[in-house]
Amino acid sequence: MFEESWLEWAVFAAVVGIALLVDLLVANRGDREPRFRAALAWSCVWISTALAFNGFVYWRLGLEPAVNFFTAYLVEESLSIDNLFVFLAIFGYFRIPASYQRRVLFWGVLTAIILRGLFIFGGTMLLKYFHWMFYVFGLFLIFTAWKLLRSHDEEVDPGKNPLIRFAQKHFRFTSELHGHAFFVKEAGRWSATPLVLVLIAIEFTDVLFATDSVPAVLGISDDVFIIYSSNIFAILGLRSLYFVLAKLLVQIRFLNYGLAGVLAFIGLKMTLSDFFHVPVLASLGVIGGLLAVSVIASLVVAHRHPAPTPPQANGEAATPPPVLP
Repeated sequence: MFEESWLEWAVFAAVVGIALLVDLLVANRGDREPRFRAALAWSCVWISTALAFNGFVYWRLGLEPAVNFFTAYLVEESLSIDNLFVFLAIFGYFRIPASYQRRVLFWGVLTAIILRGLFIFGGTMLLKYFHWMFYVFGLFLIFTAWKLLRSHDEEVDPGKNPLIRFAQKHFRFTSELHGHAFFVKEAGRWSATPLVLVLIAIEFTDVLFATDSVPAVLGISDDVFIIYSSNIFAILGLRSLYFVLAKLLVQIRFLNYGLAGVLAFIGLKMTLSDFFHVPVLASLGVIGGLLAVSVIASLVVAHRHPAPTPPQANGEAATPPPVLP
């Protein structure tokens, strides 16, 4: 759709590579427990980086690609926030201290960068060669919006994850953590630590999440560069954002309704794409408006009627820890 050159991809790769190095070597060095203010500051850094790259997209490609990038980034970041509820449940279930959660999330981000590329490339190829897939993706998003509304109060049980059950049955695991190590050698044999199970659960969640988020951004643009870069910039800041929102998620209790509205809107936009064209700025206005209303309503209600304290990011949980073989 747009005419990217090697320069746009090279700049994107360079920025992402530098961001990962900074995140690993500076922002989250060591095993100390993340502090709220530091996590908030780094979240602002990653959001500012995404916005700066958005400016680069505007400079190189023009207004429409830049608006599509920002819209896709906004959708992906918002859906990622909702996904953090699941991360909280996973870390709480396995009782993983906050000082080790960062390491799991870092490797989760690296894997997500690869998986999202595969999902996005596959999705764009389907839409390119099979136009009727627009209707399939659109109806799927509408169904997802309905499911999101119905599943708002459902509890997540990582112990029922089929991949975790398979791993526990076929591989050796230690019964307790060994620092931030994923594998340790005991009695001359290598064993995986519970952090591996947590990483499996995180990656499984991200794959399920991608089945919702990738069709959503495909409804915004059909350009691989715009979709992939906006996805990756949203994912890059997810680790710092997790430690910020772990203490604030309870304040945005109506976010699900806003996200359901966004998914339903994009779904309708895709199913009606042959009959009605929604301008990019109008799409941004609708999506931004739905999210803003849900957040503002949440903050107003939270101020008047405080909700119970949510699960903490330090790994504490009301459920007993899983029994490992």
